[in-house]
Amino acid sequence: MKVSALLLALAGSAAAFAPVQQARSSVSINMALDDMAGNTAPFKTFDPLRLANLGSDSTLAWFRAAELKHARVAMLATTGYLVQGAGIHFPGMLSSDVSFESLSAMKPLDAWEAVPNSGKAQIIFTIFLAEIITETKGTHYTKGGDLPTVVFPPIDFSGVDEATLATKKNRELNNGRLAMIAIMSFCAAANIPGSVPALVGNPAF
Repeated sequence: MKVSALLLALAGSAAAFAPVQQARSSVSINMALDDMAGNTAPFKTFDPLRLANLGSDSTLAWFRAAELKHARVAMLATTGYLVQGAGIHFPGMLSSDVSFESLSAMKPLDAWEAVPNSGKAQIIFTIFLAEIITETKGTHYTKGGDLPTVVFPPIDFSGVDEATLATKKNRELNNGRLAMIAIMSFCAAANIPGSVPALVGNPAF
């Protein structure tokens, strides 16, 4: 699970080599940040590393797309880790010699290691396919196009009014930011005993 989540997160770098346009002034950057989704209390326009100053509008669009993809991956990874840790599983067999029940008895990271290589390859290929689709669909986001959407399954919340859509975008990003912290904590607790005091003694770690 951790490996697939990391691969999908790293896949967000596919557009890193988009052409860089002329850098913007700090005033226009601040105005752009104020208008972007996720700019909510208590940390409005939170950019302590001043990443928004590193390039052009295309660079800022790539940063936002990368954050959005990482947020979605982290929410899936966190949910998957919790479900696996709770012992919830599909019925039947994953392969001829590996049952879902046997995987549910393992810690989430151990369960990934127990998945046959052919299963891992299918997961990685699906991730790769989703990345290709999002990066080649219409006008690229670094050139003024829409930000990446969810491919599997296709989810579209744009049928609501603008205010509701803005709220949903803020929630997605804020929940994703929290999930990124959560999955990093889970991975740390699973690999470094005692690194996350709140998770010490939890059988999932």
